[in-house]
Amino acid sequence: MKMLVSAAGALSLLLAVPAAAQEDGGFNGLYIGAAGGYDVQSNDGGSGVLFDRNLDGRFGDVVRTGSGADAFSPGFCNGSAANQLSPGAGGACTNDKDDWAYYGRIGLDAQRGALVVGVVGEFGTTNITDAVTAFSSTPASYVFNRGIDWEAGIRARAGFTPNNTTLFYGTFGPGYARIDRAFGSTNTTNTFSGRGKRDQFGYQAGGGIEQRIGSFSIGLEYLYHQYRDDDYVVRAAGPAGTPFTNANNGGTATGTDFIRSDDKFRWHSMRATVAFRF
Repeated sequence: MKMLVSAAGALSLLLAVPAAAQEDGGFNGLYIGAAGGYDVQSNDGGSGVLFDRNLDGRFGDVVRTGSGADAFSPGFCNGSAANQLSPGAGGACTNDKDDWAYYGRIGLDAQRGALVVGVVGEFGTTNITDAVTAFSSTPASYVFNRGIDWEAGIRARAGFTPNNTTLFYGTFGPGYARIDRAFGSTNTTNTFSGRGKRDQFGYQAGGGIEQRIGSFSIGLEYLYHQYRDDDYVVRAAGPAGTPFTNANNGGTATGTDFIRSDDKFRWHSMRATVAFRF
């Protein structure tokens, strides 16, 4: 956060500098630069894990023990389990990880009077992770985790400049990201399998303020990211007669499929930007 605080202080000083003391270059032409800041995830309260016991492609089944009880009665948590016990049974569940993000960018602007329109492309990465955990009465924990290997975006920008050196803008466009999914469990009786990485389209939207200083500009920007992530399925297989392979109470001996209930990966970015304008 120190980078954002420093950028905000610098931007406040720049806005106080008379426009006549700065180069009257406007916001026309090509620029290259970088963006970096802190990414924070939305509150995924109520997230859990859904089950398909008979492998018919419909999730929402109840996994039952041999006695017919709900095998996942301890429930779920929005985060990663610290051990096999649910928070209600004395265990702990860590929060999702917010973290830093870094991007390179190239863009092109065209100014007509006070109106500025343009396009910007970015490529970079964020270190956030998003987890959800299911707890069984065994006891055992089952953790879905996902992060971003890389993200690219191309967005339109539109805004206005009241003094030819300060730009207020909004931005929107498609994003494309590689989502890295993983699964882990403290259950050593069953086996678990599932495909991991997936390239997925989404969108980005936000806005910001940019201050020009000669051939350079600095700014502050907010950006919202959203990607659909609903196809990572984990199959629990293994010995016959376990809750996941019990064919006598609604399941199948082949196993049980797991999927996250929250099918969107979304987060918020607060970042500083810097650019060199040709």
